[in-house]
Amino acid sequence: MKVILLGDTHMPRMAKQLPPRLTEELRDADRILHTGDWQTADVAEELQNYAPVEGVAGNVDPPELLERFGKKKTITIDGIRIGLVHGDGKGKNTPQRALDAFRPDLPNFIVFGHSHIPLIEERNGVLLFNPGSPTDKRRQPRFSFGVLETADADPIPRHIFFDSEA
Repeated sequence: MKVILLGDTHMPRMAKQLPPRLTEELRDADRILHTGDWQTADVAEELQNYAPVEGVAGNVDPPELLERFGKKKTITIDGIRIGLVHGDGKGKNTPQRALDAFRPDLPNFIVFGHSHIPLIEERNGVLLFNPGSPTDKRRQPRFSFGVLETADADPIPRHIFFDSEA
């Protein structure tokens, strides 16, 4: 199964449409996981045209997205327990807040956003993954999102980096 991992799309403020490099990968996606800061429900609706979408609300999302998605969730895809959270809050750093959000019942893998900083790191036996942002790279050199292929013997997410959101 091919799972697209993304977040911090901030549309339409940061982009009027999904970037072509992202839509290229979405065409054969089986699932899409979004870490929040969609900005509007239109993003979720557009993504739904490609594959089923699971997500959480971020700190800039309106109440209707919070009600629709919640702040965190754990889902299982092909036997992999995946925690999904935005990662905002006070104190510590974003990866640590994401990890702490799921204690004491830690999943195998946590996907989070908020910082817009791509990251793949293991902590306490849990793989942490921040896909970055496909539309708002902030101070990062490139735009990014992630792909997880669950059919691999050892499914490890990977980043896809690209230079232009248009």
